Amino acid sequence: MDRIYLDHASTSPVTQHVWETIVPYYREIYGNASSVHGTGREARQAVERARAQIQKALGATHSSEIYFTSGGTESDNWALRGCAARCAERGRHIITTAVEHHAVLHTCDELRRQGYEITVLPVDAEGFVKPQAVREAIRKDTILVSVMMANNEIGTIEPVREIAAVAHEYGALMHTDAVQAAGAIPVNVEELDCDLLSLSGHKFGAPKGIGALYIRKGTRIQAMMQGGEQERHLRAGTENVPCIVGIGQALEDAVEGMETRSAFIRELRDHLIHRLETEIPDVLLNGPRTQRLPGNCNVSILGIEGESVLLRLDLEGIAASSGSACTAGSLDPSHVLTAIGRSRKEAQSSLRLTLGAENTLAEIDETVDKLKYIVQDLRSLRLQ
Repeated sequence: MDRIYLDHASTSPVTQHVWETIVPYYREIYGNASSVHGTGREARQAVERARAQIQKALGATHSSEIYFTSGGTESDNWALRGCAARCAERGRHIITTAVEHHAVLHTCDELRRQGYEITVLPVDAEGFVKPQAVREAIRKDTILVSVMMANNEIGTIEPVREIAAVAHEYGALMHTDAVQAAGAIPVNVEELDCDLLSLSGHKFGAPKGIGALYIRKGTRIQAMMQGGEQERHLRAGTENVPCIVGIGQALEDAVEGMETRSAFIRELRDHLIHRLETEIPDVLLNGPRTQRLPGNCNVSILGIEGESVLLRLDLEGIAASSGSACTAGSLDPSHVLTAIGRSRKEAQSSLRLTLGAENTLAEIDETVDKLKYIVQDLRSLRLQ
């Protein structure tokens, strides 16, 4: 059975070009990038080339502002913990939002237990954070504002630049989680005016287990790990050269083909949403119709459990999700959906279909056709 993959927000396949680029660094150019011999120097050159690729893709001023991590979760943790530790003498107040990824929210919970004060801002019915809400919450002792660039569940693209302007007006640092945004929409750190920005390679065609954190030059931040001089003394540990090569190449490729690819994916998404809303009764679109990630479709299908739909879709060879992969298996409703005003039942009836460039119109139509039957069958069972 040919499978249909509609869970790109959870992870994406490594592209053929990226795969061909990284393979030599496992068996041929396998040196430790910190070694001084020729094999090590070759590996170091590859690491620095990838750093420059990411710098260019993000519009950063210096390649030295790019630090490699194990992924988005580490990058988010480092941004919050590192800035909190180094800025504590100035203040202990941090602002974030109710719809952030748990890598941010759980880190804020831990910082709260350490004596920091955390303000969690609400969002509107489409998931937008209002810059005015940030202005009303910010204080002289606010040291960091962390607002994601695009939501991983409902695709809302936040007004990061406007929020950054408020943060900087009060002398606070601005961090944005761009894990879902990078490779899908333009991400330029100078235009966003952010001080820190998190990336995760497997969202845009790189291997899993590699990410990056942009740290603007001059930003005060504590080291993530001790034990070596790697990443300019801020993140110790032998560099994962093949995956670093992969994330650099993947982001460069994603940016180069973004306009055409995103337009195609957006067309598929709009077709999908239209068919779901017009052919299945009682479907609610979660998130905005515009200012939304190109490949994101999140709906609540009333009267059924989202998990039941996922199992049935999987039996039909269709991969989807009901929200963040990091909370799979949780019995609690999505914190993002409840934050935008969905009831517990509405949140638990959600289905997230996230598209990629390899998807086709035929796959979308097949998915909707099968979904219509599944929903009808599940609803009929509830009435028995």
